[in-house]
Amino acid sequence: MRLAALISGGKDSICALTCASYEHEVVQLVNVRPVEDSFMYHAPCAHVTPLISQALGIPLTSGISSSHEDELVVLKSLLQDLEVDGVVAGTIASNYQMSRLKTLCDELQLGLYAPLWNKGSERLLRAMARLMHVIIVQVAAYGMDESWLARTIDKEAVDDLSVLHGRYGVHIMGEGGEYETLVLDAPIFHKRIKIISYEKKWFDGQCRGYIEISKLGLEEKRAGRMDEI
Repeated sequence: MRLAALISGGKDSICALTCASYEHEVVQLVNVRPVEDSFMYHAPCAHVTPLISQALGIPLTSGISSSHEDELVVLKSLLQDLEVDGVVAGTIASNYQMSRLKTLCDELQLGLYAPLWNKGSERLLRAMARLMHVIIVQVAAYGMDESWLARTIDKEAVDDLSVLHGRYGVHIMGEGGEYETLVLDAPIFHKRIKIISYEKKWFDGQCRGYIEISKLGLEEKRAGRMDEI
């Protein structure tokens, strides 16, 4: 099938895109950037998606959602004129996201491909850590401090997240908004993303903060696969 992939720059959407690319032809990237907090879309690094498009060599179409009311209206406007058979989504556990995407895809007569649905687990996160370069760009959870900002999700980070899950109930995949991510490299990338400069923004006493990226670029990388997921 010819698919359009919903991407945010985060680990779940890039992982789903990579999985889809082994079975189907992903011909278009789609990003909706919310102006306010959204239960549908990942916002922290949406501005990086044009660079991800370059790294993948897949064209990107994007739009801006100004409120909860127009989230699906904007997405529908982006999808309805594409020559595709279906949509790839990185949805893992949100029934809200899945039901709304399924309704929209049915309306547009498109298939919905969600390879990670109901697979959010420590095992999946460890596979992502082995096969993608993922960093944390935003945190908002008790038990997570400023040291988590810009941290790579590797074996040690997953170990620490597992401890936080047991101690404070932090979702291992960040499904409760505990943390947000940016993928700098994945098996499907032709080039990797390099962060040249950034600044940490931390709110003392609130257990939350984010990194503000001011300059990025692309660099050569080695190839790989994501067969283990």
